[in-house]
Amino acid sequence: MKYTYIIFSLCIISLLYIFAISNTGCAQIAMPTGGPRDSIAPKLISASPKLNSTNVTPNKIILTFNEYVDLKEAQTNLLISPFSKKSPAVDFKLKTITVTLIDSLLPNTTYSINFGNTIVDNNEGNPLKDFTYIFSTGNKIDSLTLFGKVIIAETGKADSTLIAMLYHITDDSAVQKYKPDYIAKLHGDGSFSFVNLPMGKFKLYALKDNDGGKTYNSKKELFAFADSVIMISEKTESLVLYASATEKEKGITPVVKSIIKPKKLIYTLPAGLQKHDLLSPFELHFNNALKIFDSDKLILRDTNYKQISSTVWTIDSSRTKIKLTTKWQEATNYQLIIDNTALLDSADNKLAKLDTIRFATKQQSDYGNVVLRFSNIDLTKHPILQLVQSEEVKKAYPLTAMDWSNKFINPGEYDIRILFDINNNRVWDQGDYSKKLQPEKVIPISKKLSVRADWDNELDIKL
Repeated sequence: MKYTYIIFSLCIISLLYIFAISNTGCAQIAMPTGGPRDSIAPKLISASPKLNSTNVTPNKIILTFNEYVDLKEAQTNLLISPFSKKSPAVDFKLKTITVTLIDSLLPNTTYSINFGNTIVDNNEGNPLKDFTYIFSTGNKIDSLTLFGKVIIAETGKADSTLIAMLYHITDDSAVQKYKPDYIAKLHGDGSFSFVNLPMGKFKLYALKDNDGGKTYNSKKELFAFADSVIMISEKTESLVLYASATEKEKGITPVVKSIIKPKKLIYTLPAGLQKHDLLSPFELHFNNALKIFDSDKLILRDTNYKQISSTVWTIDSSRTKIKLTTKWQEATNYQLIIDNTALLDSADNKLAKLDTIRFATKQQSDYGNVVLRFSNIDLTKHPILQLVQSEEVKKAYPLTAMDWSNKFINPGEYDIRILFDINNNRVWDQGDYSKKLQPEKVIPISKKLSVRADWDNELDIKL
């Protein structure tokens, strides 16, 4: 009787188990997940000397955290202010980071050591973002700040690879002779901040420090400067600097292997020749540099085979590209007749025979009609509208009124910029520190211009 009861009980339990599974879905056996991923950054639990200590001149700073830590690119990310001629040595072991100051410390000065995102936990690499250790060799912690932004003058965009620099020495040549007293890195939007500054006069600069020297020593480096001395106080306002290079960087000349030049002189036609742009010159590209270019032997004719006399031919500096400029008529067929004696390359090669190139021009319906209405734009600064694609200025138009329109804009999507052409020479001019000349400013417009063919494309723009 006793065994019957046990068997009966086991059957009941089995039935209840089966019933539970059938009502809760399929049961699966799985390994434990191990819990959620650690996403917490290390936390400072002690420092020697203590954080924000005064009247200290430490040669070693010991930071202790609540977990094992690691350092990522400490030598490039760590920033000490005022700037140290000799970089401090940084080491870590288990939960401790040790900073050894090699340079001597200035008296009555507040120092800050910004680690950026260098400190991470040893497990998941979670960074302790922008951790800053502060101490003072005097009896107070300086607390003044300076905020600002650096903009690339030619494009109106930011470049976070530049650095902002503050100098106690207000002589104009200091930025070329000495390293700065304070350095601040730029954020992605070009903004920067100096903290724990003392009250006083400073000169402010920004530099793309290509050689790592922390001085402005090349006119090819992007450089920006404030027009006047800055008084750091509790009322110091945010500043904007515009950077440019006095001289353009020259592209690296590739090493070219000895090439046997073709015995024939040949040309290539521009893409999309079937419908030539009404606003652009006609171009021909040659495989060899031209020694002789006789434009009188290149004849342009219209649909009625009538020669067009109002033509201007030009050749580029490499002598491999020639351009034909004229007032194109829309939806018109043209013929360009090239005499084979008109062109001769340096090896005395000429075209194989007289050639005729046939092409037609676009009509107005191939373009978009664009109407832009501006507000808050200073026309006395000679603004120029720039239509930009892939960082290249495709078209530029001087603005003489608040409303602007053009019926011949090629379809596509454009970035819009406004160049304030102060000297009214129709081009962007870079700055020149030796002449204390600021670069001309370009303001990017956040709205994009999407142009459809045979369509009215309108946009309101407020600066």
